[in-house]
Amino acid sequence: MPVQQLTDLIRFVRHNSPFYRDLYADLPDHVDELTAIPVVPHDTFWQANTPRRNRLLTGPIDEAVIFKSGGTTGAPKFSVYTREEWREFTSAFGSGLVEAGLRPGHRVADLFYAGELYASFTFILDSLHRAPVANVRLPIGGGAPLASTVHTLEEFDVDVVAGTTTTLCGLADHLVREGRQLPAVQILFFGGEGLYEDQLPLLRKAFPQAQARSIGYAGVDSGLLGQAVPGADPRVHRAFTPYTVVEILDENTGEPLTREGVAGRIVVTDLRRRLMPIIRYPVGDRAEWTDVAAGHFRILGRAEEGVRIGAVSLYTQDVHELVRAADPTGRVSGMQLVVRRWDGRDGLLLRLAVDGEPVPGCHVPTEVSPVGEADPTGLRHLAAAVAKEILAARPMYAAEADAGRIHPIAVEWVRHGELSVNARTGKLLRVIDERPHS
Repeated sequence: MPVQQLTDLIRFVRHNSPFYRDLYADLPDHVDELTAIPVVPHDTFWQANTPRRNRLLTGPIDEAVIFKSGGTTGAPKFSVYTREEWREFTSAFGSGLVEAGLRPGHRVADLFYAGELYASFTFILDSLHRAPVANVRLPIGGGAPLASTVHTLEEFDVDVVAGTTTTLCGLADHLVREGRQLPAVQILFFGGEGLYEDQLPLLRKAFPQAQARSIGYAGVDSGLLGQAVPGADPRVHRAFTPYTVVEILDENTGEPLTREGVAGRIVVTDLRRRLMPIIRYPVGDRAEWTDVAAGHFRILGRAEEGVRIGAVSLYTQDVHELVRAADPTGRVSGMQLVVRRWDGRDGLLLRLAVDGEPVPGCHVPTEVSPVGEADPTGLRHLAAAVAKEILAARPMYAAEADAGRIHPIAVEWVRHGELSVNARTGKLLRVIDERPHS
C-alpha cells in the first residue's frame, strides 16, 4: 500500500471510524496539516478499541493479525494489522536493521518473548526474514532455559543475539556465574527497554567482543518510530520517513518542537495503516531532537501515558483504576508513579496521597494483613492491597521481580500537597522517571 496523503487518510478515517469521526467533528471538511488535528486522547482511544463493539477500527476484522499492546489482564489492549500492513511494517523495520549493524550471513538468535498475543518475537523474526540482506534466523525465544540457549548459541556460532535488555543481562549473568564467555557474538541487539551504563560491564564480561546496539524503535500499537543511528549514543534514532511522521510536542503547550535539545513527548502518525488508524497518537515516551533536518531524535524515557520497569509496561490509567479498586472507601486522594533505578535494576515506587491522618512512610508491601495494633491507620494494609491488585492484573511484574530482574513494588504515603507538580503550570505529574538518562 503506498503512503497516503494526509488529506486522503483523514477523509477515510472520518468516514469509516466512529472514534475518529467524533474526535474530528469540529474540524473543517478539508484538513492538510497535522497541527490542525487534535492529539489522540490515550484513554478514550483504548476505550474505543475493544474486541467487541469496536468504535476505532475502520472495518471488520476478517483478515488480520492481532497482538496484545500491554495493559492489564483486566483491561487488555489489542493492536490489529492486516496482512499487507504487517508485511510493510516488518519490511521497513527489517531495512533499518542493516543500518543498526546486520550484515550478510549473520546468524541471529531471536530471544524476544512469544505467545499470549505478544508481538516482539514474531515481529523481530519477520523483520529479519524481510531484511534486505541474507541472514540465518534462530527462533529461540525469551522463555527458553538459559543453559539450552547458551548451547544453541555455541552450537550454531551465533553472531547476533537479539532480545530485551533484561533478557540479555540475564543471559550474561548466567554465563558469568558459570565462568563462561561467548566471544563469537559480535552484536547484542537490545529493544523494548533502554540500556543503562551500569549494565554494560556485565554484558562485556559475558560477550567480550560484542557491541550493544539498539535494534530499532517501534511499538505494536504505535508502529514504526525510529531506526537506530550508528554512533556512541544508542538512544538516537531516525524517523521512518515517509512511512510515519514523528512529532515531539511541548509538554505544556502541545505545540511541535522544532529546536534541538528541547525535551517533549512523542506523537506519531502512520501514513499506511488504515484498519487501525494511528494519527497523532501519543507513544508514551519523551524525546528531544538531535538533528531536526535529518530527523534524528534521542529517546529520554517515559511520558505520562505509561511507564516501563525493566521489560514490564504499565499504563498510568490502568494503575489508577487498580488503586481505586483496592481503595473502595476513597482514602487515596492522589497518586504518582515514580520510576527509579538502583543496584542495577529498575523499580516502581507508587506514591499515594492521603489527607488528615498520619502516614507511615515507605515500605514494600508483601501480603494483606488484618488491621491491628501494628497498623493503626490501616494504610499498610491498604498499600499491600494495592500492590496485590497490580500484581494480579499484571503478573509479568511479579514474575520479573521474583526472578530478581526488577525491584518489588514499593508504596510511599504522602500528603496531597507533597505530590510533585509541574513548576510552570502547577499540574500534577502523573509519572516521574528518576532513572539516569544522560
